[in-house]
Amino acid sequence: MNIAILKVAADSRPLAVAGAIAGVIRERGRVDVRAIGASAVNQAVKAVAIARVYLMPEGIDIVCIPSFSEVVIDGQKRTAICLEIVTNHK
Repeated sequence: MNIAILKVAADSRPLAVAGAIAGVIRERGRVDVRAIGASAVNQAVKAVAIARVYLMPEGIDIVCIPSFSEVVIDGQKRTAICLEIVTNHK
């Protein structure tokens, strides 16, 4: 199964990203969110928090596992923050 990857930019709207995260979690149970730069990471983290609120009434809890990821953009290596979002099975 391919892993769904959502790319977040500094100008991404957290509510829209949160809706996308919630939708993929409902469908697949896992999504990776990638962001490059402080502003993009800020938007991504806000979106994860909002997605958690969206999913809680359905009895779905999520956890976020952060890591670094190397990506190539226009021939240059960049370091992205990768937020692996998975359902929390207690």
